[in-house]
Order: sequence, then structure tokens, then C-alpha cells
Amino acid sequence: MTGRLTTHVLDTAGGGPAKGMTIELFRLQPERQRLGGWTTNADGRCDAPLLSGSALLPGPYELLFAVGAWRTGGDPGFYDEVPIRFRVTDPSVHYHVPLILAPFGYSTYRGS
Repeated sequence: MTGRLTTHVLDTAGGGPAKGMTIELFRLQPERQRLGGWTTNADGRCDAPLLSGSALLPGPYELLFAVGAWRTGGDPGFYDEVPIRFRVTDPSVHYHVPLILAPFGYSTYRGS
């Protein structure tokens, strides 16, 4: 199996996945380069890996989650955008970078 990068977003305030959130991916070296944009599906995930195979290179990356634009009901919440910077060291493995949202905080980890 070739390496790949995936993500998902969970909303603890709503008690479920964050459907319809825009996510952008950037490679940070040699300079910041936008690699693409996605919108989460009903499960809070993207329909396909963000990167896979030879497109997943070693180095630093940034996922940018458009949290404020995703909020509904006129209240943009506390966070506007949440950037998560991470490093790929072995492009042959799976990197899963979830975002867990709360009204006034968030967490992330390297998942599987």
C-alpha cells in the first residue's frame, strides 16, 4: 500500500461530524504552495485521500480548516481558521490528521 494523507473533522458541540467544512492543504517547503482544497462530506471526511502515492513527499505541510465560514446560524464562533502544521517523514505510510472541535478549543493528533 502506498502512503496517503487523510483527515476528518468532528464537532463536539453538535455531537457529530463537521459536514461541509472547507479544508486547504499546503506544502511548506521550499515555499508555501497550495496543493488543493476540499469540502468534508456527511461523515466529516474528504471523499478521497488529500495526497497519495508519489504526490506525498517528505517535508512540512499545513492543513487549514475554515471553521468560521463553516459555522451556521449567524454565529461564526471563536475560531476563524485552524491551521495544523505537521511533518511527513515516511511517505510510504498513512498520515491521518483529524481535527476535534469544541466551541472554545480544539485538539488534533496523528491518527491511523
